[in-house]
Amino acid sequence: MTFNKTAKPAALLLTLAITAALGACSKDEGKASADAAKPATVAAADALTLDESKLLAATRFTKDDLDPSKDVCTDFGGYVNGKWLAANPVPGDRSTWGSFSVLDERSKAVQRQLAEQVAARTGATGVEKIVGDFYSTGMDEAKINAQGIEPLKSRLAEIDALSDKDTIAEYLRQTALKGENNLFGFGPQADFKDSTMNIASAFEGGLSLPDKVYYFDADKADKRKQFVGHVAKVLELSGVPAADAAKQAKDVMAFETRLAKASKSNEDMSRDVSLYYNPVSLADADKISPNFPWTKFFESQGVEAPKMFSLGIPGFHSEVSKMLADVPAEQWKTYLRFRLVDAASPYLSDAFVQQNYEFYGKQLYGQRELKERGKRTLDTIQNNVGEAMGQLYVKVAFPPESKARMEELVKNLSASLKTRIENLAWMSDETKKKALEKWSTFMPKIGYPDKWRDWNGLSTSRDSYIGNVLAANEFNYKWQLGKIGKPVDRTEWGMPPQMVNAYYNPSLNEVVFPAAILQPPFFDPKGDDAVNYGGIGAVIGHEMTHGYDDQGSRFDSKGNFSNWWTDADAKGFSSRTDKLIQQFNDYEAAPGMKVNGKLTLGENIADLGGVATAYDAMKKATEGKPDPMIDGFTRDQRFFLNYATIWRTSYTPEALKVRVASDEHAPAPQRAIGAPSNLPAFATAFSCKAGSPMVRAQDQQVVIW
Repeated sequence: MTFNKTAKPAALLLTLAITAALGACSKDEGKASADAAKPATVAAADALTLDESKLLAATRFTKDDLDPSKDVCTDFGGYVNGKWLAANPVPGDRSTWGSFSVLDERSKAVQRQLAEQVAARTGATGVEKIVGDFYSTGMDEAKINAQGIEPLKSRLAEIDALSDKDTIAEYLRQTALKGENNLFGFGPQADFKDSTMNIASAFEGGLSLPDKVYYFDADKADKRKQFVGHVAKVLELSGVPAADAAKQAKDVMAFETRLAKASKSNEDMSRDVSLYYNPVSLADADKISPNFPWTKFFESQGVEAPKMFSLGIPGFHSEVSKMLADVPAEQWKTYLRFRLVDAASPYLSDAFVQQNYEFYGKQLYGQRELKERGKRTLDTIQNNVGEAMGQLYVKVAFPPESKARMEELVKNLSASLKTRIENLAWMSDETKKKALEKWSTFMPKIGYPDKWRDWNGLSTSRDSYIGNVLAANEFNYKWQLGKIGKPVDRTEWGMPPQMVNAYYNPSLNEVVFPAAILQPPFFDPKGDDAVNYGGIGAVIGHEMTHGYDDQGSRFDSKGNFSNWWTDADAKGFSSRTDKLIQQFNDYEAAPGMKVNGKLTLGENIADLGGVATAYDAMKKATEGKPDPMIDGFTRDQRFFLNYATIWRTSYTPEALKVRVASDEHAPAPQRAIGAPSNLPAFATAFSCKAGSPMVRAQDQQVVIW
């Protein structure tokens, strides 16, 4: 469960996600920022440096952003964020813009300075060489354009040579070994029954659109049509004649639609974590998928045959096996050709990059402009060698005082969560005992890993951008394979330090806060208690509460998938979560576009518990201290005002549609108001009367954790 919507690595099947917050520049871009982290003090002549004047100013709560024409008890989100959002529209190269986006832009600006410095160094080694090679080749537009599709020629020839189900199955095995699995995810996963050990796990995949609903829902017919057009253009760019490409594009759509029918939706997956775990023997797996025998797959990957592995969504794999037998080889070849070129397009010449943007950026998400090359290259570095960049990032952008203050906040939030659990009126002592056992084993991680990942063995160069990407794909995949059958390494992180995000991992019962999110409006080491508890405090509480949401609560104190609830308590929990589902079902993300309360339930539970716990922790931490009344606002008011500020986000219409249809996180404007409207403390803070939109009637008020 991550705090911000982000891509999910195959090896982190259970780190679910929270808000899509990507952005670009605001009116403050180019100004020096007092919020910027100070460079680390280092003595070496070749030390990395940071020019703070090149960083975009972080957005933070300020009274000047408030809109006095809006009633705080009626339109809380508009009151806090409306003026800022109106003055800061979504930039052309983004599909969302807000608090997360600004910090992401700041992080990218730091990373750009670091990448430029190490790329200019001769004789660089280790992570500096890796980052420098990626950045240098990614920025060499002339060389990339000169190479065109040449880097893929040998791989396209391999596809052209396929003739039957056996050669296709062998191709799938060999490309998987390169980290380019077209049809399913495969990697290590903590065993649901023994979270200390990694087992092998296979999962569904193979779709190009955001969710299976895109292949069937009537209101997404335009996206299906646009996708078919995109496939045709990609095939044409790869060398297929235009007339043939148009016909073959329909074959790809039919192929993916069949995969989609056998797939689970995002809603299915977000509301039933058990779908991620289906222990089978190799012999039984071979029976499920006889035309793609798993015994042979494990052998081809160099993974020792296990007694058991997890074959997630067996019906999907059964369908793939049937497709190997009854889908003509030519249709398979078309699908595989498209998937190869489509995945490689961001790293190829301008024509491929532009077409990739036209569909995935412009048509699907409403992004009006292609990101400039530097930003795209930094995205590639983060996606492929993120922790290598992270080692450089924390040297200049994460002051020690931030970690110390965060440790204090985490400790206070943890204590408040314990008190809340102990005082739950609806839960029996028997279940409370188990809940408190789980509480006692929470493991926080702050800033960056204590032990950095070893990148020895990854060979990068200044010869080819896509060559570096392909090398990293294979290296990362084999690194993941090496974990199978071995103890889980609890020191590993699922996100690099420069990512503006946070997450909870149920199998490790850990809450993780990368360095880049520890800035305003979330966190200010010199800020007052109200803004810090309303910002990062709510994030900390959110991630802890994920351990007790409708899916996290199915894991025990050891991270094992186990039912520790009495029947009566489970029923009481469900009655409360049903009310939260209805609350969000009633919200409109846009006229006629309702939020999906079931799809977003886990994140909404975490928001509600997070805000309530953070508020309690703030009251405890400030007990006996006079209220500073900053800018004329009480401490309680500033707490809620900054909570709304962290959800300061707007979307292109297209991006909002994708989010509502497929994302397990409600849109940010609804998150800004959803949790506070259930808390009597909010109504008291702003003197809101019963019947106001921000004061839920007592029979509708949701109280869970």
